[in-house]
Amino acid sequence: MTGDVTTVVLAKAPVPGRVKTRLCPPATPALAAAIASAALLDTLDAAAGVPGATVVALTGDRAAATGAAELAAALAGLDVVGQRGDGLAARIAAAHADAAALHPGRPTLQVGMDTPQASAALLRRCADRLAEPGVDAVLGPANDGGWWVLGLNDPHAAAALAGVPMSSDETGARTLDALRAAGLRVVTAEPLTDVDTAEEAVAVAGEVPGSRFARAVAALPARCPEVPA
Repeated sequence: MTGDVTTVVLAKAPVPGRVKTRLCPPATPALAAAIASAALLDTLDAAAGVPGATVVALTGDRAAATGAAELAAALAGLDVVGQRGDGLAARIAAAHADAAALHPGRPTLQVGMDTPQASAALLRRCADRLAEPGVDAVLGPANDGGWWVLGLNDPHAAAALAGVPMSSDETGARTLDALRAAGLRVVTAEPLTDVDTAEEAVAVAGEVPGSRFARAVAALPARCPEVPA
């Protein structure tokens, strides 16, 4: 990889009742928050394996989060900024801009906390693609129609996402169209599954055995139809 990047993790404090609500049922709000906490911590570990810096764009009450002490330890020494902006697209653009202000001259590689299977090696491959000649952006599609990673050589180009509907089955395609309409040369990364449902959580946990995320998902009640016995 030619040069460092700033890995941006867009995250929400894992407070019961405020994260991963689509896991309930079969999960309780407390278990859903524990799964979200594990996903975030695994994602921060992966980000730490990418040369450069990590910026965490965080919203929510860290003190009320499940695993608050472990989260505080993981965030120690990292750049943490508050999410800002009206709507998810604006918050994404602001996170890239804030990362650029903290670490000028570096590309940004942004992920969320819904793909704990995104390893440090995978993130490094995305950064490598971003460093290739003739590439301005890297976009990783998600299997639900969204996307899981956005890399930009010019972090301010994230402003192109204004008007793109988020959290829909058209988000990935519309994001790709918006980036290209802004004149960016985009390559795609491998698709991943976003974790929203219990079935998705179990499937992704199977990809990362031994992880915090897999251990948390193992607590889902096996009697529920989404979870194999």
